[in-house]
Amino acid sequence: MASAAPKKTSPMKTAPGSLKEPGGATGPDKMGPGKASSDLAGFDKAGLREARVARRTKETSLDLRVALAPGPLSLPPGFPGFFGHMLNTLSTYAGWTLSIEGEGDLRVDAHHLVEDVGLVLGEALAACLGDFSGHQRFGSALVPMDEALAEAALDAGRRPFLRLEADWPQPTTGEFELCLVEEFLRALVQKAGWTLHVICRHGQNSHHLCEAAFKAVGLAAREALARREGGVFSTKGAL
Repeated sequence: MASAAPKKTSPMKTAPGSLKEPGGATGPDKMGPGKASSDLAGFDKAGLREARVARRTKETSLDLRVALAPGPLSLPPGFPGFFGHMLNTLSTYAGWTLSIEGEGDLRVDAHHLVEDVGLVLGEALAACLGDFSGHQRFGSALVPMDEALAEAALDAGRRPFLRLEADWPQPTTGEFELCLVEEFLRALVQKAGWTLHVICRHGQNSHHLCEAAFKAVGLAAREALARREGGVFSTKGAL
């Protein structure tokens, strides 16, 4: 079952129909190479958990907003198709509203863009949790998709670690290299402070197997990031 198509809007500094190459006066160097700027208030006056993170490098220029409430996905024109499909799957099953604007050096390949999206999304999700004292922390899910089966277990407890077990039947889906799934997830958990185990149990179609995995991560995240009263969920009293 395919997820709904993401909403696409015109992003900042992106030419219609293409994810523009970074560089020049309006490119990533505007904020300096390798620097990130974050608006990490995390909670607004209405109690909504949302954050914005910007990242500018010589390879990508990204502005990401996320809210821990169901809503649409917005991506710039020219964004890699299958990766966009997986972000739509992730945000839908996690119950997030997600917007990404910006640029990437896709003339090289999708690696830098995929990794940097993981970094800014992870940073924004950590900001949404504030002091990490008001969420369930743990979540897990087992998801079938036709012949494929994948599971995810998540601890949103400020202990970054990724274990991915995936034997992709085909190395690509469309033009997307499935080795980049690990790059995205590693970057995500690094900044989000998650321990994440993703096990792709079996499947004959890489599209099905990858989509089942992203659905499982989304459902695990929905459970782990859900609100919880009573302070930090740890015997230590702090995360």
